[in-house]
Amino acid sequence: MYRVKWENKAVKQLAKVGNKETRDTLYEAAGRLADFPDVKHVKKLTNHNYPYRLRVGGYRIFFSNDDAIRIIHIEEVKKRDDRTY
Repeated sequence: MYRVKWENKAVKQLAKVGNKETRDTLYEAAGRLADFPDVKHVKKLTNHNYPYRLRVGGYRIFFSNDDAIRIIHIEEVKKRDDRTY
């Protein structure tokens, strides 16, 4: 079982997320990373700045796994819609 550590940048990004319900969902999903690698929706990234990605709804949590899980970056994903093209 790993400890989950948050980088300052990720804490600030989490605070900027739109509503409290979404923030709570992201925080709980990041907390489940303590059971890494037995976590769903995690992908090991290649040729990317961050080693792993956790998919949570319309957001991605990027993290590394050294001696602890370090939450590095949170990003909102813009999906394509009918007006994309």
